Amino acid sequence: MAEFPEGAPCWADAMFSDVEGAKEFYGDVLGWTFGEASSEYGNYTQAYSDGKAVAAVVPPMPGGDAPSQWCLYFASSDAAATAEKIKAAGGTLMMEPMQVGTFGTMAIAKEPSGAVFGVWQPGEHKGFEKLGESGAYAWAEVFTREPDKADGFLSQVFPYESQQMDPGDDPEASGMDFNVFSVGGPQNPVLGRMRMGEEFPPEIPSYVQVYFAVPDCDEAVAKTRKHGGQLHFGPMDSPFGRFAAVTDPQGAAFAVIDLSTTVGEMPSFG
Repeated sequence: MAEFPEGAPCWADAMFSDVEGAKEFYGDVLGWTFGEASSEYGNYTQAYSDGKAVAAVVPPMPGGDAPSQWCLYFASSDAAATAEKIKAAGGTLMMEPMQVGTFGTMAIAKEPSGAVFGVWQPGEHKGFEKLGESGAYAWAEVFTREPDKADGFLSQVFPYESQQMDPGDDPEASGMDFNVFSVGGPQNPVLGRMRMGEEFPPEIPSYVQVYFAVPDCDEAVAKTRKHGGQLHFGPMDSPFGRFAAVTDPQGAAFAVIDLSTTVGEMPSFG
């Protein structure tokens, strides 16, 4: 696969205290298989769909007690330069740029409203080898209570163009504040931004919601529940696909979407 353009989501991984449990869960819900753990890189273990790399799981660092959560990485041609842009735009670097062998260079950051994300400058590891198909990354959205902060930050750090969704006459979309960021023109959207409303408990911080494609949303939700995960929203039909927001048994939030089941007309963006 060709290298990802600057600012495009290019990889996702998650930290789990029970890696074997995570492998069993995602193996059933998303159909993943797993490679050998890389002991020299903290037992980092890649996940595959149809033999193509789609994500990774890793145990916490010794002494670490961070909650399980998915981290989405954005492509950068120069991680050090992107790190400086992050600081200049009011973000916080949680991990300074660090070279990971010959694979690439990573950094972890937090945007001003609190959502955590990663930066990846590729070396041998370019990123996702499969996109927008069952078992693979499909989309992502930044959920925030401070959309102006998030929007300004993202547009300063990455070469994004931004478009606001027009809710039109759809009563379900009334009051929705949703932005789409694109790279190289509106025909190439790479990220959404959703304002969090009162339906979100106040203790939930800003976060990045990662969507994985599945052949059947309802079946994926049923499997999630069977393994002890939770359903938080949906399943819901949309012009983009039938989707649901869930958490796995260890508390990592993500979404599943059946891209082939679409209902309604596509909204317009201005």
